[in-house]
Amino acid sequence: MPLFELNPLTDRRWDDFVERHPNGGIFHSSGWLRALRDTYEYQPVVFTTSGPFVPLTEGMVFCEVDSWLTGRRLVSLPFSDHCDLLVKSSGTEYELVEHLRKVMSAGKYRYIEFRPSSMAACFAESLGVARSESFLLHSLPLDLPVGDLFQKLHKDCIQRKIRRAERESLSYVAGRTDLLLQHFYQLLLRTRRRHSVPPQPFHWFRNLSTCFGDRLTVHVAYKVDQAVAAIITLRFKETVTYKYGCSDERFANMGGTPFLFWKIISDAKNSGALRLDLGRTDIENEGLAAFKDRLGGARQMLNYYRISEAGTVRDVRKSWAAPLLRRAFSCIPDAVLVASGKLLYRHIG
Repeated sequence: MPLFELNPLTDRRWDDFVERHPNGGIFHSSGWLRALRDTYEYQPVVFTTSGPFVPLTEGMVFCEVDSWLTGRRLVSLPFSDHCDLLVKSSGTEYELVEHLRKVMSAGKYRYIEFRPSSMAACFAESLGVARSESFLLHSLPLDLPVGDLFQKLHKDCIQRKIRRAERESLSYVAGRTDLLLQHFYQLLLRTRRRHSVPPQPFHWFRNLSTCFGDRLTVHVAYKVDQAVAAIITLRFKETVTYKYGCSDERFANMGGTPFLFWKIISDAKNSGALRLDLGRTDIENEGLAAFKDRLGGARQMLNYYRISEAGTVRDVRKSWAAPLLRRAFSCIPDAVLVASGKLLYRHIG
């Protein structure tokens, strides 16, 4: 079967197709792809069996990451938690994967990575793709009344902290102004230092805001005029996706983060959303996984897969140098930490 390539940023069929496909999500959208290109210069491409001038019936979207540090590869998609393969049959999926395998075998890429939200192990084996990483993925259905959603929250770890936030008179502001973005980024820098990793560059978040418009919301909790916690969510169709969160640990006992999540849950429900995507969690991060459980989220395994030549793939994030970098990130000045993020994220993808 003939295969075609298209640019999803210039081909108007792509966004229409993503809107129509039942598995189309925020990370497939041209907004996400444009922000990746404008920030990191990643070039998007879609592989499809649909020829020019006809409606799309399936497609696999990737970004080409070309780095002198980590090599050249195709990723579906960089910095996305998950990105399903939008195909209509296993036969089509097999044809597209075989085409990608030939592309990689020609020496153009070190590896090709998929990040589907679900794929049976037996099906992955039949495609000849190997599991590369595993995470947890939490999702919260919003099919209950708001009051019932509140009762599903863990009484001690979530409900009690929300009431504490109310007693502390924390205020809540949601929008996408430059001031909210600035307050979010100040908290992000503080949080990333606490975790010994650099923050993404500020222009990544500004590009997301520009590319998504009112589908992006910055949620901030304040104690008087001091930002104590902040979250960025993205909206696509009937799903609200939690993407970034941060806080000031000096105010942790005020319950700012549970308070914000409850505001997001209730706002999403009242706006007609049917699901809150709580995003991926490292399996080793038991504390974050437990927090999402206590919000009422249902967990599932999230596996990433790669096509690669045996022994050719080494994840720079898990290299021998990672502990040394973390130690350095915990103590370098803010300006250097931010500059480190600008340098490193371009190569990580």
